[in-house]
Amino acid sequence: MPQVRLIGPEGEQLGVVEVQKAIDMAEQYELDLVEVATNANPPVCRILDYSKFKYDEEKKERQAKKRQHQVHIKEIRLKPNIEEHDYQVKLKHLVDFLKKKDKIKVSLFFRGREMTHQDLGRRILDRLISESTEHGIVEKPPILEGRAITMVMGPKS
Repeated sequence: MPQVRLIGPEGEQLGVVEVQKAIDMAEQYELDLVEVATNANPPVCRILDYSKFKYDEEKKERQAKKRQHQVHIKEIRLKPNIEEHDYQVKLKHLVDFLKKKDKIKVSLFFRGREMTHQDLGRRILDRLISESTEHGIVEKPPILEGRAITMVMGPKS
């Protein structure tokens, strides 16, 4: 006859008993018999109100979900011939995103003959990095991919 280690409704140990006896005891308390540890030898069962147990578990999951912070990836797009005011606006957005603990993908696009002047694009990205170091760190350095240089910045921990 299969046996289980039984835990009572108040959390007390009731010892190792046969499965049928455990079911009968659960019916006496007008509660459910729930297997909590399948891999144990013998398996561990507990007498409890299963619907209340499920409700409490869902409540814990909701609380955990409420406390966690999701990281969003924002993108800032630049061109190598950006004007000073436009650059300052992009920098302000970058700093705001970093303060909100978001990651930022910075993309600098080259069009047509701008590809021959990649050094201008690198200079802009280097300036962007140096002016935002107090708020964030470079997680992926600037890399040329096709007609764009991309990098990823993250918030300082």
